[in-house]
Amino acid sequence: MSDPVLKPDLCVIGAGAAGLSVASVAAAFGVPVVLVERGRMGGECLNVGCVPSKALLAAAEAAEAFRRASPFGIASAKPRVDWPRVRAHVDHVIAAIAPNDSAARYGAMGVQVIRAEARFTDARTLQAGDATVRARRYVIATGSVPAVPPIPGLAETPFLTNDTLFSLPARPDRLLILGGGPVGVEMAQAFRRLGSEVVLVEQGALLGKVDPELTAHLAAALERDGVEIHAETAVESVSSGPQGLVLRLANGRELTGSHLLVATGRRVNTEGLGLEAAGVDVDPSGILVDASLRTRNKRIYGIGDCAGGPHAGDRLTHMANHHAGLVIRNALFRLSGKVEQVAVPRVIYTEPELATVGLDEVEARKRHKTIRVLRWPYAENDRAQAERLTAGEIKVITTASGVILGAGIVGARAGDLVTTWTLAVKKGLSVADLRDLIVPYPTLSEVSKRAAVSFYAGQTRGPMVRRVLSVLRAFG
Repeated sequence: MSDPVLKPDLCVIGAGAAGLSVASVAAAFGVPVVLVERGRMGGECLNVGCVPSKALLAAAEAAEAFRRASPFGIASAKPRVDWPRVRAHVDHVIAAIAPNDSAARYGAMGVQVIRAEARFTDARTLQAGDATVRARRYVIATGSVPAVPPIPGLAETPFLTNDTLFSLPARPDRLLILGGGPVGVEMAQAFRRLGSEVVLVEQGALLGKVDPELTAHLAAALERDGVEIHAETAVESVSSGPQGLVLRLANGRELTGSHLLVATGRRVNTEGLGLEAAGVDVDPSGILVDASLRTRNKRIYGIGDCAGGPHAGDRLTHMANHHAGLVIRNALFRLSGKVEQVAVPRVIYTEPELATVGLDEVEARKRHKTIRVLRWPYAENDRAQAERLTAGEIKVITTASGVILGAGIVGARAGDLVTTWTLAVKKGLSVADLRDLIVPYPTLSEVSKRAAVSFYAGQTRGPMVRRVLSVLRAFG
């Protein structure tokens, strides 16, 4: 007897951050949901991405605290790094979070979880293992996988990606990193602080299109840690030999190492899904979606890392959750909504952290006739001085009248501080709104307020203000 056809309201393909968000919210509303996942529940973020990388960065920060204790009157020391225990810490963090993403938990919510390959057989039908699904709506959330550049010799040379990096049995003696994006710089600092020699190579600018003024602070911090950086440098070939792995650069130099991490971006994971049969278009950027994340087949949505085209936005976990919210609004409640393109925070979790939101200076000058650039250094913040976290600054971009267009922060806890500026960009607030905000003293959040107040610095010396004050003094 053949298995019956499943006919849920919603079928979600992929149990990463985006897919799990859709499934859990839909189930909370009592909507029948089928969730299909061929790999590990939790996807890339939980298992080989955000979670393990931040756990490793936390271990690296703990090691660095030993080296930097002297200014506080505590003897500095060289940390003894026990790599198996570092790995155990990373594994513990993943294990602590994993139950939240487990098949058992989602089953308890009422979600029918199918652990199998998924493939569309026509525009309305999906085959998932032995199960046939004919859902009212489908959500494709299959994520992305590491992209490997076509460098001569790379395919024949052992290399790591974030999929394999966190299961290393031993700490690399000398780690070569190919790619100076967020993953590259975060792992460069983490492994350097944990005792590896680290060499980072980036064919373009470090961190790509991030404001170079902010990036300069981060590059200086990496170099202080001992990371060897080769930016604007192409790799001509990769090989392995008796001396280890060898990167031959376009400038004629050769770099050797014990391990190679390829961190040159990601590509969409849509192989085997039968998207052509489903009437879903794909290009190198991913599944082509409109501003509401619908594909050409209006029954099917593409969200998270696998979504592509001009409407999808950045590949970020919090962007994936944003996508999930839009699909719930549209698919379940028929409410309109578009992907946010401007008020999207982006964070590099190094020390110092680097966070941005909205327009940077270059883009703002393209869109607006006149802008103001406001700055405030961490060194002028009392809490930063107390904790010796004085490296960095905030840079705010406004219109001539003070409407906030964007902000960039490089410094301690920038990833937390950028939330205020995300709200400001989202709601079209002005510097006056932040000027009048009461913030607790002493906190790093005062950096944000001081930057906003600096918009008015010239007015205190203006002749009109001085005349008004003079007249008011005359009246006692």
